[in-house]
Amino acid sequence: MTTIKKRRQRGSRTHGGGTHKNRRGAGNRGGRGNAGRNKHHIHLHPPLGKHGFTRPTSTEKGREIFPINIQDLDEQITSLVDAGIAEKTKEGFRLSARDMFENICESDSVKILSSGQINHAFEITADAFSQKAVTQIESAGGTVIYTGNSHTEEE
Repeated sequence: MTTIKKRRQRGSRTHGGGTHKNRRGAGNRGGRGNAGRNKHHIHLHPPLGKHGFTRPTSTEKGREIFPINIQDLDEQITSLVDAGIAEKTKEGFRLSARDMFENICESDSVKILSSGQINHAFEITADAFSQKAVTQIESAGGTVIYTGNSHTEEE
């Protein structure tokens, strides 16, 4: 038996429209489109996540450079010998600068800088040196050994 909608909804206050607040046109929706002073429709759509290709850090050119000042080496040389990082020789001290850092990658490099004065002769192995650091080390009677792992220009 089919019923007529008009007759079925007689006596109903809202005629199938839910509560009395509904069916008020755009006023029920908070305006048409992006209307509203405080743009309250923004909350209806959650923000989209990040997308696209992210380049692996191992292939990037911006590798990390670990700087060491020669004055810091000169001041800490006894503790470095005790830790087994450096060794004492007849000429002075021999050390590899990469051994001073625990979490260093193959692509990272260690650069010796010339800040301060040195009193000992060093045989230093590192990836890069500043020109002033080379002259200071050699004037103190030490030698400089490049590892060739540098991606910086020797200044």
